[in-house]
Parts: sequence; C-alpha cells; structure tokens
Amino acid sequence: MHDTKKQEMAALCQALAAPFASGAVKFKPAVVSGNRAMAMAFVDARTVQDRLDEVLGVENWQDDYEVLADGSVVCRLQVCLNGVWLTKVDVGSPSEQPDDGDKRKAAVSDALKRAAVKFGVGRYLYRLPAQWVDFDPKKKQFVKTPTLPAFAQPAKPKEKPARPAAQAVLHSRPASGPELKERLQNFDDKLAKEGLCQRGDLLRHVLEAGRKKGYPEELAEWADTAIDLAVDEGKKFAAQVRERHSERKVVA
Repeated sequence: MHDTKKQEMAALCQALAAPFASGAVKFKPAVVSGNRAMAMAFVDARTVQDRLDEVLGVENWQDDYEVLADGSVVCRLQVCLNGVWLTKVDVGSPSEQPDDGDKRKAAVSDALKRAAVKFGVGRYLYRLPAQWVDFDPKKKQFVKTPTLPAFAQPAKPKEKPARPAAQAVLHSRPASGPELKERLQNFDDKLAKEGLCQRGDLLRHVLEAGRKKGYPEELAEWADTAIDLAVDEGKKFAAQVRERHSERKVVA
C-alpha cells in the first residue's frame, strides 16, 4: 500500500474512532448502592449509524443480521475503506423488556454497536474510568449528569479529511424529495464516470424498488420512508457494482 493510501486509511480509521459530541453520549446506572450509582457511558445505534454515514458515506457500509435460537442477534457489518471491503461480526443480547419485538430490536441495536466497536467506533467508551455519582433511586436517574474525561471529549473543529467524490454524494439522509433526486442524479453520474455502470442505472434501480412499494414515479415527490428506501437501495447498488468491478479486475 502506497504512503498516500496508508495516510488516507489512517485518517478514515481515526475519524471512525473519534469521540462523539458530549450530547450524544448517554449514561445509565451499572451498579446502584443507596443514593450512589456507577455511571456507564453508551451511545445509541442511530448515533453509530450517523458516524458511519458521516465518515464513509451511506453507500460505503452495509449490515445484515441473523436471529439465533436464544433471541440474541448476529450482526455482520461491512465497511469500505479506500475501496477495500472489510467485515466485522459480533452478537447482541436481547433486553429484559416484556415485548418480544422490543427485545429483538434491542438485540439488533446491541449487535450493530458491538460490531462497529471492532472498527473503532465508540471503543474509547470502554476505557473510561469507573465513576460513582449521586443517584435518585426513586426517580431512577442521576442527580447530576456524569462528566467525561478530556480524552473522551471531541477535538476542536477542524477541516475533515477529504473523501473520494463519490462517497460525498450520499453522506447523509436527504431532507426532501427534490434534494433526494438531485443527489441521486449526481451519484449516478459519478458512478458512471468511474466506469462502474451506465448512466441512469442507479436511478432505474431505485425507481424500480420504489414501484414495488407503490411510491410515485417522480423522485422529487418521495418523502419519509420512501427517502429511507432510496438511500438504502442506493447504498446496495453502489456496493454491488463495486463488487462486480473488483471481480472483473481480479479476473483480468
């Protein structure tokens, strides 16, 4: 691997492992003793997804899950770092909630977070020192929000490492149908210029998926779940064409 590639890879890994904004880190009591409790720091699955989107782009990571007999869930998380797809696997445990659906949802979230830790996302939270703070056992909440040490605080804002142009197109969820259409068109154009597909292939793929769901033929009219579908399908399409392109290079 060339020095430039190594530097780009190191920058991506560093960005994945960077501390989250203080407001994104939450605390729950791990051990309660009278009016004191040991605070355990954590982030939710959506925060992890946002970090993957921000650093890699939504088209450069994908996840799938398998439910085991005991209710636990296996997550296979794939990320693309500088054109190389890597996979990490881990298992999440169901919660103690009474509803089976909530238990499974908790297991899925736990599995994703555990798999992401293997890419460095949130790993620093496991290195936090034990912290006992005042706790209200009746309200079941901390009297005062626990604090984070300096190493767990985000660095001052600075220029982000540049990502390949194609990664930046779907770096976050579009806020509206018109924005979705514009960004998908740009992404489609970039994939075509990279020689990964023909111009229009991505748009046709997303629209076909939308037809099956009964969504409008005009992308600019899509909203809410339709936009979520478009982002997911765009990510899947990009992963598929890149994988086929890599296989052709190996054969050649």
